Amino acid sequence: MAHTDKQTAFRLGVLIFVYLAILTALEFYVAVAVPSVVVLSLIALAKAGLVVYYYMHIYRLYQETETDPNSYEYKAGTLRLGLWLFLLSDAFVFGGLAVARFNLWGMTRPPFNQVLGLIITSVLLVSSFFMNRAETAMAHGDRRNFVISLVITLLLGIGFLVGVIGIEWPSAIREGITPSANTFGAVFFMMTGMHGFHVLTGVIFLLIVLRNGLRGLYSAERHRAVEAAAVYWHFVDVVWIFFYPALYLIGTVV
Repeated sequence: MAHTDKQTAFRLGVLIFVYLAILTALEFYVAVAVPSVVVLSLIALAKAGLVVYYYMHIYRLYQETETDPNSYEYKAGTLRLGLWLFLLSDAFVFGGLAVARFNLWGMTRPPFNQVLGLIITSVLLVSSFFMNRAETAMAHGDRRNFVISLVITLLLGIGFLVGVIGIEWPSAIREGITPSANTFGAVFFMMTGMHGFHVLTGVIFLLIVLRNGLRGLYSAERHRAVEAAAVYWHFVDVVWIFFYPALYLIGTVV
């Protein structure tokens, strides 16, 4: 990619995440001021669409097909296909949890901390931005920015886990919302627990990628593991884009 293309990619990335921030703020305002499931659902779909649009343009899904099974490009394409198939199957698990939430909670929700929900959501969105910067940096052989961006992503991912498991879970338990107490607790801990598990595995994945990067195992031409880590992290981010309004914004507080 030429220098001008690199600048265009960076500007597009900044613009997309500015839009995500604006939509998240709008989402929060709609939930507080004029609760509307339809509007909240449309905003969530718009945010997910932005992430997909960004991925398709930055990662250049439509590349020439390599037919030599021993080539790096062929193996990278096979890895990419396998990863997407895994994420597709995983999406059904998260989709089932979302269906369970609306089936069991209806149009009600527990009195969760709205500010905390907004903060942890923002943290995860920002982490996805830096994950992209790490992958883009490695794609251009910029090891320094790769390491810096990946470390920031890791710290933000850990911060998200601390917010959910270290702060939100104890707070919910103090309010009597436990996995065995009622459907509110069962659904909440299952949704956040499953998502938190994926964030944790993503953090472990990134730690391995960081270690290998520091050892010089990746280059601009060969970094499929970095790309895979980025795709997985963005997937986790997209899932939370839908979980956030389902848990914190949609429904009447009971």
